[in-house]
Amino acid sequence: MTPPASQASDTLPSVRALGVDGVLVSFGQSLTEAANRAALAFRAAVETESLPGVMETSTSLTSVYLRLDLGQTDHARTRHALEDLLRSRDWYQASLPQGRKLWRIPAVFGTDLAPQLDEAASLAGLSPDDAVAALCAVPLRVQTIGFAPGQPYLGELPPDWDIPRQTGLTARVPEGALAVAIRQMVLFSVSTPTGWRHIGQTALRLFRPDQPDPFVLRPGDEVLFQPVTRAAFEAIRESDPQGGAVAERLG
Repeated sequence: MTPPASQASDTLPSVRALGVDGVLVSFGQSLTEAANRAALAFRAAVETESLPGVMETSTSLTSVYLRLDLGQTDHARTRHALEDLLRSRDWYQASLPQGRKLWRIPAVFGTDLAPQLDEAASLAGLSPDDAVAALCAVPLRVQTIGFAPGQPYLGELPPDWDIPRQTGLTARVPEGALAVAIRQMVLFSVSTPTGWRHIGQTALRLFRPDQPDPFVLRPGDEVLFQPVTRAAFEAIRESDPQGGAVAERLG
């Protein structure tokens, strides 16, 4: 298994201890589609293998974390099993996990609800209309969940969108805000300060702590944003507890 040229290294993929009871399997030193694909596929395989003593797994953009029960296994035994699994296939070209969903999510772009659309579009060298068309043209993968409960990082956007974060902070964006920077989009699950530019707004509640399964989106899911008018957005927000979002299985 050889990492893509942009990730080539004698140390990738790597397995190393993380803290007392953690193991980290890394597929890239920076985000690429292949490294993210590898992390998602490898985590699914680890869970299918049901390795002894693995209590919990999660993914970041390019790595897989395992938390161990050291009463059932140890680092050496787990490392050996993980290295065997790594050698079993080319994870950088592996199929994405089964059970993923495609989510279609209405969003209003610009207006006073998402006031930084024009600024972000200008940085990308696009008109606001062309920016919205580009951002809604194809589904974006949920590359990881992080920062806040149930919050997805979505990508990867075309090179035009390799725009920086702000140097300062926006005091607060609301739950459901859609923001953009560094070829990614973030759909905020909570109201929070941010350095990402707020370009769109959805009515989707991503974190539902009162439900048995509190996170709506999962790593590997895909999201297709559908632009709507301000009036249509307000109607959705008033009448649909799902924020207008619909999902279909990808396989």
